[in-house]
Amino acid sequence: MFMCPPHGKVAKIISLVFVAFLTWAVPWSISPVSASPGGNLFGIIILFLACTIAGILINKIRIPGIPPLPPLLGMLIMGFILRNVPYIDVAKDIDQKWSSALRTIALTVILTRAGLGLDGRALLKLKWVLLAFACFTSLVECGVVAGFSMILLQFPLDWGFVIGFVLCAVSPAVVVPSLLYLQDRGYGVEGGIPTFLIAGAALNDVIGITGFNVVLGMIFSDGNLVEKIIHGPLELVFGIGAGVFLGVVLWYFPSPEMKGRSGYRTALLLGLAIFCGFGSKIVHYAGAGALATLVMAFVAGTRWDKEKKGPAKTFAHLWVIFQPLLFGLIGASVRIESLEPETVGLGTGLILIGLVFRSAVAFLSVYWSVFNMKEKVFMTIAWLPKATVQAAIGAVALDMAIENNASEEVVAYGTKVLTLAVLSILLTAPTGAALIGLTGPKLLKLSPEFYEEVEDDEEKQA
Repeated sequence: MFMCPPHGKVAKIISLVFVAFLTWAVPWSISPVSASPGGNLFGIIILFLACTIAGILINKIRIPGIPPLPPLLGMLIMGFILRNVPYIDVAKDIDQKWSSALRTIALTVILTRAGLGLDGRALLKLKWVLLAFACFTSLVECGVVAGFSMILLQFPLDWGFVIGFVLCAVSPAVVVPSLLYLQDRGYGVEGGIPTFLIAGAALNDVIGITGFNVVLGMIFSDGNLVEKIIHGPLELVFGIGAGVFLGVVLWYFPSPEMKGRSGYRTALLLGLAIFCGFGSKIVHYAGAGALATLVMAFVAGTRWDKEKKGPAKTFAHLWVIFQPLLFGLIGASVRIESLEPETVGLGTGLILIGLVFRSAVAFLSVYWSVFNMKEKVFMTIAWLPKATVQAAIGAVALDMAIENNASEEVVAYGTKVLTLAVLSILLTAPTGAALIGLTGPKLLKLSPEFYEEVEDDEEKQA
């Protein structure tokens, strides 16, 4: 029975519709052209609202014996639909610079949140295993992909390594939120598995991005080759160095006597994280920016102790806003028209071959570690998703070929690289996200203090 004023679910629905309307109405009142159909802001707003709804709906799916699917899976699919389905393809109107900027901000938010949740003792105990896990998996997959690309796609060796480095990077945008979802529910926390994989993802991406830039620079090089080769180690040094320095600064500022210190800390942490994200791109050390953000949040949190709960809670709220934007925009970066039919079949085979070798090396890297067998299997599964790096650099090779007025053959290589990057996102991002969410509760230990919460959730689902 309807009541006036409305109560219960009716009032909640009306409130949500009102908020959704204002999400569009306020930008429209500021910029009517951009916020109208066909405009950049309109595309972003519709993508945000549709991906939010898709994330909620897919998380509501209940299959007996299987935990809820992660919201990001629905967001990825919705972003893809809004870019590629005629008549509702509003995502095609989103300006590429806006898309890139929003993805960068979203990534800094989730990396900062992840840094605050890292366990320093677990990292220290597993540092050598972490290096092997992050580095060997990338380098082996890169080498295997480079070799098989010469056989399957007739790539020359240098272009083989270009696609190898594009495909060898895991996606923190998929892995980190999925792990935080499990961590918040107590899965794998005692063994330090979320901490291990989150730190490894950042390092893994530095290797992929750096190797890609070095090899591509060598192909189109008219500069100093030595500088390009040492660029990779410098990314690591600058990323870790800047992160440690900024984290230590945040130990002392804001000062203890300031009122509302938690709010100032959050503002400084967010500002510095965004600065690292964008500033590193300006100085051509993009990989260092992500690493610096993660390290800064971790170092700062080691001295904040219980006081880091305030900033951590704020970043959790920010993620509610940026999660649908990040995954919606990643899904929208996949364009059907960029998929060359003749490359799709062989490219799929190449990606799967790389994943098989990657998984084998990932499992062997942790085989003699302290983790149990179920945890080792989970870590191998968690190392599959690709999206962020592939969406960011997949088109760079083609853009450089066109800018340098390269031959038709070189432009064709660049086009195939883009096709394979798109394929890798389609094949691994939704599959990896679903597998992490589904296998985590089955393979990881649950911390004792979370037993009651899980029992309550199971009762509600029943």
